[in-house]
Amino acid sequence: MKLVSLLIACLLLMLAPPASCKPLADEVDPFLGSAGDGNCLVGAGVPFGLVWVSPDTNQPMTSGYNIDEEILGLSQTHEAGTGGLSKYGNFLVTPESGAVHVTDLASRKSDEVAHPGYYAVTLMRPQVRAEVTATRRVGFHRYTFERTEPIHLLIDASSCITLTEEAPMAQLCLDSAVHVVPPNRIEGYGHFYGGWNPHPYRVFFSAVVDAPFKSFGTWTRRTMHPGAATAKGNQIGAWLTFSGQRVLLKIGVSFISIEQARANIAHELPGWDFDAVRHHAEEAWETCLSTIGITGGSATDRQMFYSMFYHCFQMPHDFTGENPWWKSSEPHYEDFYCIWDTFRTLNPLLTLIAPQRERDIVRSLLDTFVHTGWLPDARIAGSNGRVQGGTNGDVVVADAVVKKLGGFSLETAFRAVQKDADVQSPDPMWEGRDLYDYLRVGYMSLASRRSASRTLEYAYDDFCAAEVAQAVGRRADAARYLARSRNWRNLWDPEYQVVRPRHLDGSFLTPYGRNWGSGSWRGAFYEGTAWQYSTFIPHDMKTVIRSVGGDQAYVDWLDAFFNSGSYTHDNEPDMLALWLYIHAGRPDRTADGVRHILQTAYHLKPDGLPGNDDSGTISAWYVWASIGLYPNAGQDWYYIGSPIFSSASLKLEGGKTFRILADKTSPDNRYVQSATLNGEPLDRAWLRQDEIQAGGYLVLEMGPQPSPWGRVDRPPSPATEP
Repeated sequence: MKLVSLLIACLLLMLAPPASCKPLADEVDPFLGSAGDGNCLVGAGVPFGLVWVSPDTNQPMTSGYNIDEEILGLSQTHEAGTGGLSKYGNFLVTPESGAVHVTDLASRKSDEVAHPGYYAVTLMRPQVRAEVTATRRVGFHRYTFERTEPIHLLIDASSCITLTEEAPMAQLCLDSAVHVVPPNRIEGYGHFYGGWNPHPYRVFFSAVVDAPFKSFGTWTRRTMHPGAATAKGNQIGAWLTFSGQRVLLKIGVSFISIEQARANIAHELPGWDFDAVRHHAEEAWETCLSTIGITGGSATDRQMFYSMFYHCFQMPHDFTGENPWWKSSEPHYEDFYCIWDTFRTLNPLLTLIAPQRERDIVRSLLDTFVHTGWLPDARIAGSNGRVQGGTNGDVVVADAVVKKLGGFSLETAFRAVQKDADVQSPDPMWEGRDLYDYLRVGYMSLASRRSASRTLEYAYDDFCAAEVAQAVGRRADAARYLARSRNWRNLWDPEYQVVRPRHLDGSFLTPYGRNWGSGSWRGAFYEGTAWQYSTFIPHDMKTVIRSVGGDQAYVDWLDAFFNSGSYTHDNEPDMLALWLYIHAGRPDRTADGVRHILQTAYHLKPDGLPGNDDSGTISAWYVWASIGLYPNAGQDWYYIGSPIFSSASLKLEGGKTFRILADKTSPDNRYVQSATLNGEPLDRAWLRQDEIQAGGYLVLEMGPQPSPWGRVDRPPSPATEP
């Protein structure tokens, strides 16, 4: 049998259509997800780059961009795919011709082009072709004007993306400065406050142009100061005037100092070959995108896949060498916006296909714990953001531990998750947990906000703490945390068969129903309902199924959940729900639901995402589902789904490759009939990490009808008592 299966696998590989010679980056449409609620970036950056040069518009979205609005200019710092209030949008560059004006900057646009590592647009009012590319910390601009009349570049040192004028959440400039240094340099800083987290941040720039400017000036608010070299205030900038038709501008960004920004240019972008820098950025994207190769599927499927995959390499941002908050030799990442989203899909994806990147991210999180005292759940520009759920950095750390990612201190990892689990935070809105009720009665009572959703998340965070404790030999702690991970049961209501908030005296909330909730910061459930959150008990699924009444009762429970419209793919709490059928022995129902979401929730157009991309979380879900795998984050195994591609090859660490072969897959042939792993029969719909990490091939025989495959050997349920 093994020999026959091996021959079949080899034949499938031989018969597979040859990979396209076209660069994978050409399959990417950066405009996908830039409209609607996606908030994806259209601008230029390199993978995980600190600098993302992207257009800012009137009436911006969180990304700074609104596809239907006129463009104000191109700023150097942005968030990718996030919801809520924005951050950044610093150092806006605006080209002009003719008379200089520092207000009413917006311009109509045409011929907008976006490509990984490159963005270009024609701005109609000055009739200029604006092109940008970037290195990790330097933006590179090329402006080609239609006319030779005096041309200008304006740099606004006080710019930031503002989505609301309401204090204290409005992002605003506290103070800034700009200084023109003839013959070809301009430098400054901005000090900003508000936005997604209200904490202030300071950022610096140094910009240099490729030819001496003829004249210059500064402005303060609306007042222009021709010939002035310096300006300070909270609405200031400078302009440079040139002869000719083309100007090149390099702008280094630093969170440390102007001198560091200047050094970033010297180190990363010493020359003036724009096309060479663009090519280097494209090569960086090609390297990332090539970690998963696919064959089969339609042209639209391929474009969707690589556009989604592109989003998975944008955040968090690599601030290594740009950490002004403490001294450390560790890698440093910022802009976790936020781990409540990314731990579910994005971080496990990076662990598999970009392990060194994820290793550095975990090292950075642990270094942040060492220097600030807490693992962050959300962090941006040197300060924490609001904790939406549990301490989900624990899940990221545990995922790295159980998958043996290595490269970081297990003892430090344990100390970090131990503190989250055992120490009451002085300010749990921003870090750590609110443990008063949770440790006394085994759940958070209705006296606390987000009590029910946080109880469920704390329970899973406790399970993750148990895994890390076990890895360092702390058996008593592991047993204690494992017992606490069952605290979700204290909210289970057998009448409604969902979790139900409780008062401190033990009484349940009344009146009630399965779809009670959908609150935000003040309700018992954060951005979800009781039914939705009852699908997030990933470590104790056998108990959940028993509580509902067994396999068929649980399948009916899930069917009712989806058929009632209670599932929302645009938010995270129920993101695991479609895969839970596999725990009840029905991988065919997972195939039905996942294929439906792939076909109906994602579209190849600017508003083609079902909601905020949440730093690549929604895109990573698509990547996993389309290749036929899905992680149970924080655990060392994966569900097997229904791939839409005839083959997917994952490049792994150590030069190994894991291939998923499903040559008969189609919209009709979505059910797995049988499977082999490296030639041996595989009767379960899940794989261990080490089975994938070793390399090899998974062959899935697909067909048009459900089969008995995957019905007996169920995925692990490690918190369920024997």
